[in-house]
Amino acid sequence: MTDVRPAVSADSPSAEATGEVDVLDMLFRSDQGGHEQVVLCQDRPTGLRAIIAIHSTALGPALGGTRFHAYPGTGRPEEAALRDALNLSRGMSYKNAMAGLEHGGGKAVIIGDPETDKTEELLLAYGRFVASLGGRYVTACDVGTYVRDMDVVARTNRWTTGRSPEQGGAGDSSVLTAFGVFQGMRAAALHRWGSDDLAGRKVGIAGVGKVGHILVEHLIEHGSEVVITDVRQAAVDRVREAFPQVTAVADTEELIRTEGLDIYAPCALGGALNDRTVPVLTAGVVCGAANNQLDHPGIEKDLADRGILYAPDYVVNSGGVIQVADELHGFDFARAKAKARHIFDTTVEIFERAASEGVPPAVAADRIAEQRMAAARR
Repeated sequence: MTDVRPAVSADSPSAEATGEVDVLDMLFRSDQGGHEQVVLCQDRPTGLRAIIAIHSTALGPALGGTRFHAYPGTGRPEEAALRDALNLSRGMSYKNAMAGLEHGGGKAVIIGDPETDKTEELLLAYGRFVASLGGRYVTACDVGTYVRDMDVVARTNRWTTGRSPEQGGAGDSSVLTAFGVFQGMRAAALHRWGSDDLAGRKVGIAGVGKVGHILVEHLIEHGSEVVITDVRQAAVDRVREAFPQVTAVADTEELIRTEGLDIYAPCALGGALNDRTVPVLTAGVVCGAANNQLDHPGIEKDLADRGILYAPDYVVNSGGVIQVADELHGFDFARAKAKARHIFDTTVEIFERAASEGVPPAVAADRIAEQRMAAARR
């Protein structure tokens, strides 16, 4: 087991050639940085390459999931993986603060294709790295990892959540993630249209995987009209078999241009709101489960300028982390769901503060989270 931390000089030619200087700038000098600890993990016998990023422990041990993903890159996917870990862990600090949890923010990424590279031995090796942090980081499921994976990871450390009920865990955190997003949609509808009733509202969901397909169930149950898309045809077929009234479109490009769309719900990977998609988006509200939906600073203002109400992603998708955090205290689903229901009130509070201060909701949410973290440090 090897614990390697980056040591690249700013004037190194190789660093400039690979772009690593930009990552170090982000880590140490940008507003997006400020992380307490970043651990690069390698276990060659199992093929494990992973990054654990701890952004903050001001409110308590860092809590965030493990993403298993085949990152793009011309021979160097580590760069994209590190950027993702830094962004996601920072987002977890804000998410946990807004969810009222006694946890800071952290995130881990495992580099590779989960379909071909994931093995029991690799997950056990990863669990040993989590154990080496002595409780500063608590892990859980994320994209590419599942409850059964957390059961394996937990065999080599005691700071693993998202385990199966048979192993004393809470099970699939997607259940309360989707529930929380639905509460956020209700709050957005109340602010935008004066009623939290989603009956008759046309909702477009991009990504109907672990969270998206449960969100479809909530919306259909409450009388919404649902349009979906997913890069995996099997995911689309699964939803339409259960709910034949759901409409499917070819891709996200078509979805965001759908006529009469009330709410757009990005529920796949990040960066969904960018310079290309925001100008053509037909929906009046954006509220989805994906992390890091805003592609870059300034997009939140572009949305506001177009009159589109944005429900901050890390607020509305916090139901999952509420669920796994409850697991640390002896999981009680009713207790966790009751806490996730407060996502509605938190989202309403953000919209009200944004309106009173004349700022986009994303800015208002950041201010509240930063105040809570600063108060904890004091």
